Amino acid sequence: MEAIEHRSLSINGLTMHVAEAGRGPIILFLHGFPECWYTWRHQMVFFASRGYRAVAPDLRGFADTTGAPASDPSKFTTLHVAGDLVALIDAVAPPPPDDGKVFVVGHDWGAVMAWALCLYRPDKVKALVNLSVPFSRRNPNRKPIETLRSVYGDEYYICRFQEPGKIEQEFSQIGTKNVLKKFLTYRNPGPLHLPKSKAFSDTETSLPPWLSDEDVDYYVSKYDATGFTGALNYYRALDINWELTGAWSRGEIKVAVKFMVGDLDLTYNSPGTKEYIHNGGFKKDVPLLKEVVVMKDVAHFIHQEKPDQVNANILSFFNNYSSSYYCSAL
Repeated sequence: MEAIEHRSLSINGLTMHVAEAGRGPIILFLHGFPECWYTWRHQMVFFASRGYRAVAPDLRGFADTTGAPASDPSKFTTLHVAGDLVALIDAVAPPPPDDGKVFVVGHDWGAVMAWALCLYRPDKVKALVNLSVPFSRRNPNRKPIETLRSVYGDEYYICRFQEPGKIEQEFSQIGTKNVLKKFLTYRNPGPLHLPKSKAFSDTETSLPPWLSDEDVDYYVSKYDATGFTGALNYYRALDINWELTGAWSRGEIKVAVKFMVGDLDLTYNSPGTKEYIHNGGFKKDVPLLKEVVVMKDVAHFIHQEKPDQVNANILSFFNNYSSSYYCSAL
């Protein structure tokens, strides 16, 4: 990864670790759980070689970004993270003709935060490619955790994450590497439940061809250093997000969007999601939705499992919005 450089920036009260590669129009890559900037390793080198500047931060609470109080989940809302992203864009975006705008690619929690950024500050985004997690309009009548418990039960993974310290203790007993291997290799299109008797089975986890032992070890090194609490706070802030975002209850995403998902992704197979995506609801909430790509036999970590196909889809979409001056190298 010689082409990827690293630096720390003072961003919105944080010391934010940022990985960067290339020169040209900026693509901001936003990771999810249980990951960090490293999840975009295939995309960064690819886009750097095609006339773009890839910028991948560790989001607040993750890996080498410090400054957010892990003891306080209320500091991990979409408003906090969107504020971090606006400050990051202001720090790295070039002067006109880009006018301080960037392309954005998000996955998992990174996709959630990308939707939030586009909802709160569409002026900062040229175009968006989101992976795995579609836009979710706020339900004004019911908080998220109450809804998830009623649909999936108390052992649903997000519900299990709610009590501070409890799941962290279980993960510590299982071992960081085993926990990460279980999450990263999950391919069941059904909901993920973590039984209270034992979150994960003792069955040995085999790694797929797209995920090496060295890849897992990189993630392990970061979670061993920081623990899981900062990352889990995103789930613990779900109801707080609901309380804070009433003003955007009927808001639309006014940014050009391409959405990609694997047909084995647990998010794609959650109740009502396929109908929402394909029967008009998604397009209503995201009126500038240009294309939905469903990849066959692909699970949640789509950009790691099928990097070549994902990269080609992102490139073709963003090239539509890139100036010929910057993209002459293409």
